[in-house]
Amino acid sequence: MSLTMKYWGVRGSLPSSPSPSDWTNHIEGLLRGFFNAGHRESAAVSKYIDSLGASHLGGYGAATTCVEVKSPKNRLIIDGGSGIRSLSEQIMSGKAGASKGPFHIFMTHFHWDHVIGLPFFTPHFVPGVQIHYYAVQEEMEKLIRGVFMKPYFPVPFESLAAKIHFHVLQPRQAIEIDDMTVTPYKLDHPDPCWGFRIESNGKVYSHCVDTEGTRVSREELGPDLPLYQGVDLMYYDAQYTFPELAEKANWGHSAAQVGLDIAFREGIKQVLFAHHDPGATIQQVQELKRQTLEYYDWRLNTAKENSETLSAVQWDFAYEGLTVKI
Repeated sequence: MSLTMKYWGVRGSLPSSPSPSDWTNHIEGLLRGFFNAGHRESAAVSKYIDSLGASHLGGYGAATTCVEVKSPKNRLIIDGGSGIRSLSEQIMSGKAGASKGPFHIFMTHFHWDHVIGLPFFTPHFVPGVQIHYYAVQEEMEKLIRGVFMKPYFPVPFESLAAKIHFHVLQPRQAIEIDDMTVTPYKLDHPDPCWGFRIESNGKVYSHCVDTEGTRVSREELGPDLPLYQGVDLMYYDAQYTFPELAEKANWGHSAAQVGLDIAFREGIKQVLFAHHDPGATIQQVQELKRQTLEYYDWRLNTAKENSETLSAVQWDFAYEGLTVKI
């Protein structure tokens, strides 16, 4: 295994968790499932829980986008949504010196849900820490400084103890960080947003959030096509149902069916769908999953009926805390 991804936040637009009434309904459903499965004794509880997927049991999480990508030699962080706070806590609780970094934070864009957690990344306040920010957007430094600004946050950027470095990336030009190669490619979003192709020891992770997926064909994707080719794992924006795409055109988010079409065509091995709508309950995300499975089966069956070759794609909907190795 060359790359390990941990998803510290997979919610889109705004941190959001189920309400108390939603949790009550969810727990009631789990209890009904326990008894409907024929269980009656408390000794069967653990077995029943083990039979459920983590997301079915505990939901998909509240935190917004933050992904940790680890190779044998280093760690990258993609975006500073509210999920970065939990990552920060893990870093600070690690072995001595672990909090010293250096840390490499790659920014896709600067909407609130992708920067809201940055002031709570504790290494910013530790003397001697080196933190490197990377983005295609030339105004990156100004935007990051703006996150650490009164009255929005009590500690101004100038008071941070860590040493902060800013690196403006060139579109579609690779940079190397130890044993990882990172290349930014443009996504389909109202404000400029850049996905990242990360390669290490022959393995490829493609981060495609936020995107509407309005460019689908190879011709339309043009110079950004490599983001989707030769990929082991693609992380794709699936905030909406397929019918909602037309209703919410130019909102900058996509549907799982669009991601599957790309994966089928380009031979992507595995896809994780994310950027779950802040208003989506556990049951609504599960309904998206059901619709995606229906479409997936239809594509495979149609290909078989037409004697077309279509390779299977492993896919699922990401949840907070999920770890995947490739």
